Amino acid sequence: MRSVTNGYSSADLRGFREVQQLGFACAESVAARLKPGVTEREAARMQREWLRERGVRDWFHLPFAWFGDRTAFTGFKIPLQFFPTGRKLEPGMPFVLDMAPIHRGFTSDIGYSGCLGPNPVHDRLMSDLRGHRELILREVRERRSLREIYENVERLMISQGYANRHRAYPFGVIAHKVDRVSDRRWSPTLFGFGTNSLRGLAKDALHGHRDGWSPLWSPYRFSDHPPQPGLWAVEPHLGFRGTGAKFEEILVVTDSRDPEESAFWLDDDLPHVRRWQEEARSV
Repeated sequence: MRSVTNGYSSADLRGFREVQQLGFACAESVAARLKPGVTEREAARMQREWLRERGVRDWFHLPFAWFGDRTAFTGFKIPLQFFPTGRKLEPGMPFVLDMAPIHRGFTSDIGYSGCLGPNPVHDRLMSDLRGHRELILREVRERRSLREIYENVERLMISQGYANRHRAYPFGVIAHKVDRVSDRRWSPTLFGFGTNSLRGLAKDALHGHRDGWSPLWSPYRFSDHPPQPGLWAVEPHLGFRGTGAKFEEILVVTDSRDPEESAFWLDDDLPHVRRWQEEARSV
């Protein structure tokens, strides 16, 4: 089993993998129950209830749901626009479910894209996301700076004919670090984010500022450094004419000199990866 020198053992990785799998299981269960007329707020509540029934009491952030052109963050200017609305799902409409449960002190942050019925544009976006997952892993292993990798992801999107929609996130981030937190039965939230996790992120930011790195992976100068060992929730987000699609999952970065051990995706048994494997088999 792999070990992570940044304070995480193989047992820790199993804990992170289990909560990530829990998040994707929730997304698949809720996606299967979506139907015309369901609102974003209802879909977000479905995610919360499903996870709470399985013991989740803390969050990096509460669940989000975006429908239609909101999957591409069309017209988003302020953070409040990210929160679920009364937008109703319609046949053929894309959707994104995004949740970040914490269970037994292990943090996850996952993104799941789907569509209510056939949508060729959405299918193409999902297929083209595969190249971004491959590029990110390859260039992290090459120890390129986070800022350079971000720029190369954006170049790939543009070459594919898409817009970079993770630029609409606060600070334009494509990823952020996640860590273990104190296991609590309940943690309050502030503007949708768990206060327990916000304290951890702030602590990372302070330490990183002192040592020359940032827990936020952005296009700005504070991300102009090699990947910091630890766990990163990565979410490349494509947009095309009012349709958006993304995945979000954990990338593990170590300080190993072995390229294959220096970075790896925490888990390959995920819905978007299985989709690409099925596409490859059909070809």
